[in-house]
Amino acid sequence: MEPDEEFRRKFPHLVKEIEDRKATVRINSVRTEPAEGGGETLSGYIPDVVDFLRRCEKLKDALEIIGFLEKRGELSFEQAVRLRAQLKTHGLRSFGSRKEIGYYERRGKR
Repeated sequence: MEPDEEFRRKFPHLVKEIEDRKATVRINSVRTEPAEGGGETLSGYIPDVVDFLRRCEKLKDALEIIGFLEKRGELSFEQAVRLRAQLKTHGLRSFGSRKEIGYYERRGKR
């Protein structure tokens, strides 16, 4: 059996979605660095730079956070350059929707 045929047999619904030219997926955020950590849990979760950026309301605040983390050595120069470039080209919300105060507390109650 050909690999393509086997894939079609095992995943017929996925094949249908892929072949359906009307199907689209909207991407609301972009990560240029792989996510660190094991996910968004309250216990033992250490926020990364993207978590901090998602709390920002203004571009100025995001740039300040990048500069602060770079100065402390928590971001390399190259990482800071990439994050600033993403802010400039894709905007603040390219890192994801804004995390309001209490975000993790609400997620922990689910």
